Amino acid sequence: MHIQLTGKRAVVSGSTKGIGYAIARGLAAAGAAVLINGRSEQTVAASVDKLKRDVPGAEVDGIAADLSRAEGVSWLLEHWPEADILVNNVGVFEPKPFFEITDEEWEYYMQLHVMAAMRLSRHYAKGMVERGWGRVLFNASVTGGFFSGEMVHYGTAKAALLGLSRGIAESVAGSGVTVNSFLPGPTRTERVETFFEGAAQTAGKTFEQLEQEMYAGSLPTSLVQRFIRPEEVASLVVFLASEQASAITGATMRADGGIVRSMV
Repeated sequence: MHIQLTGKRAVVSGSTKGIGYAIARGLAAAGAAVLINGRSEQTVAASVDKLKRDVPGAEVDGIAADLSRAEGVSWLLEHWPEADILVNNVGVFEPKPFFEITDEEWEYYMQLHVMAAMRLSRHYAKGMVERGWGRVLFNASVTGGFFSGEMVHYGTAKAALLGLSRGIAESVAGSGVTVNSFLPGPTRTERVETFFEGAAQTAGKTFEQLEQEMYAGSLPTSLVQRFIRPEEVASLVVFLASEQASAITGATMRADGGIVRSMV
């Protein structure tokens, strides 16, 4: 299967590193012009330069904008008013007991994950419908409910994205625009590597040993028994953004290594 996205414009929120960067790179490699987004101008500039090196000849732009604020979303939309592909990827997470999560933290999680995705989707999907083609995608992480309440704010926000995704898909039915969610499992991002390498050094073990212990103890339902690579998630997203996935909409697709025990 050869995926060709030449002529398409793609926006990937939260894409300076990790899964977001891998998605941006995958879309650029397929020929799409890509907008990278992050909060720091320095980080965005470095990621744009890196992507241009990774994919020679790629059309890449970047914008530093805090999407937890409506003003930040507006700034991004003014910079790139039209897109054919929108990947709502931006997100943060921090384990914290439910009774210690403040109203301010709840508000931040909902603004960054849900309201930013809604605002971006509301703007870009309208243009997609008018042009008769488009892809809207949501990162709704499969692991949101696996932390015994310590990630309830994160899990709640991600669950809301599932509802938002299906609702928008219903709203653009028959238009040529597809809307889907993708669910990564625990992924070996830079942040995960830094944490586990530090923990491994402290414990006198290797990264791989800690990885094996975590999957055997905390995530025994995983069928691959390892972290997912960002590129593996990106491959699913690039496919969902392609013409080949035109019959897939209103769906939730997992790249979780089989953690969820389900036949569908």
